Amino acid sequence: MKKIQLLALFMFMVISESYAQQVKPPIDTTIVTNHSTTIKGKTIPYKATVGFQPVWDDKGMPIASLCYTYYKRSDIKNDQNRPLVISFNGGPGSASVWMHIAYTGPRILKIDSEGFPIQPYGIKANPNSILDVADIVFINPVNTGYSRMLPGKDGKMPDKKLFFGVNADVEYLARWINTFVTRNNRWRSPKYLIGESYGTTRVSGLALELQNSQWMYINGVILVSPTQIGFKFDGPVEIANRLPYYTAAAWYHKMLPSELQNKDLLEVLPEVEEYTINELLPAIVKSGYLDAAKKEEVIEKMAYYSGLSKTTIRQHHLEVPKSYFWKDLLREKEGYTIGRLDSRYKGMDVKEAGDSPDYNSELTAWLHAFTPAINYYYSQELNFKTDVKYNMFGPVRPWDRTQDNTGENLKKAMAMNANLHTMIQSGYYDGATTYFNAKYVMWQLNSNGKLGNRLSFKGYKSGHMMYLRNEDLIQANDDIRNFITTSSANISKGSKY
Repeated sequence: MKKIQLLALFMFMVISESYAQQVKPPIDTTIVTNHSTTIKGKTIPYKATVGFQPVWDDKGMPIASLCYTYYKRSDIKNDQNRPLVISFNGGPGSASVWMHIAYTGPRILKIDSEGFPIQPYGIKANPNSILDVADIVFINPVNTGYSRMLPGKDGKMPDKKLFFGVNADVEYLARWINTFVTRNNRWRSPKYLIGESYGTTRVSGLALELQNSQWMYINGVILVSPTQIGFKFDGPVEIANRLPYYTAAAWYHKMLPSELQNKDLLEVLPEVEEYTINELLPAIVKSGYLDAAKKEEVIEKMAYYSGLSKTTIRQHHLEVPKSYFWKDLLREKEGYTIGRLDSRYKGMDVKEAGDSPDYNSELTAWLHAFTPAINYYYSQELNFKTDVKYNMFGPVRPWDRTQDNTGENLKKAMAMNANLHTMIQSGYYDGATTYFNAKYVMWQLNSNGKLGNRLSFKGYKSGHMMYLRNEDLIQANDDIRNFITTSSANISKGSKY
């Protein structure tokens, strides 16, 4: 009896010590589980690996540990032609949670068909995952998810400048990706980078950094709700580019005149885009020197296309800020605000007066659903248990945004690599990284006019995370499948013009 008690005490101490060690993230380890799912009506077995892989300094010492989740189809014996998709979210400071459990991964959170949270919270199968055609690794940069900086032998944390900036971020992640690809024997595989929001800045920079510093050539880059990726467009261009988004949001909330409201959104937007480029932009350039009669004509047309009053537009001298638009569009009609990242969402401010919403209604709704889902998923389905907090948004400020040439770098990478394709995916109701700005980014990438057949744009009737709407989840994943097929078509012929 005494031996049993001593054995029990010993086992308790071992388990307790093991669990206590998990309060800090592991430096270099993996936890593997096996699963099966159904995608497009076909059974897909796969292996899920929750791993921690170090970031090393120039002396070979670990200075950070990045958590990743790697999904590998397990019934493929020869993976030399099997694509690998390397996935990042943005922020900067955001975990990879959003696309991981709502877009391309094999499991997604429980939400309704339009993307709004429902209870009880949880996880369900994703019958639209791209795991049938590609393996996927979701990576959390430093201080996001479970990833953290590591103290040195002296107990001091490394310099934040090694991680928290446009170029530092790209540099250390390129080294990390090299190690991951080597460890998992994926050098032969076609490789794709996908990033959402600030993640588009990240993967645009990585496309060239991987080529130049790691000699790793990428087959495709997918920009989901792209930022400016370093292209400078402000002043009149930025102001004018707001209007097509205003039209889309106003159309969704039925705030446009009947002759526009009765048309499909995709019939209306081309008309507004043409007006924006050919009429509105020159008018804003002239500013106070615009002819008075012409200015009134522009005010009337902007009101017609935006759902805002002529008085509001006149008082703002044609420059209505997006924050004011989110506050004002439904102010008189319903007294609600609309969302920044997805303007389908409504919010309720304490006061209807003011120049901007009190909070982001869409982000509040998303955190409702994503936070419990990802914490449950890791501990109960992927068997990773820890007291480390999962950072939906981690501390990465200040972030050094100087010398952001990521768009130019992606352009250079495409020029150097004839097999590199880029696809842009945008939601029409995204007010943060608008779809028309995304088109503008695509135009800047193709400044020499020679990349047209390797650049594509896909739009969806939803917001920043367009995949939350079930209809767009299906279409957007199919668009990735088609992109992978198209961009892989001529690989066997070599990278040449």
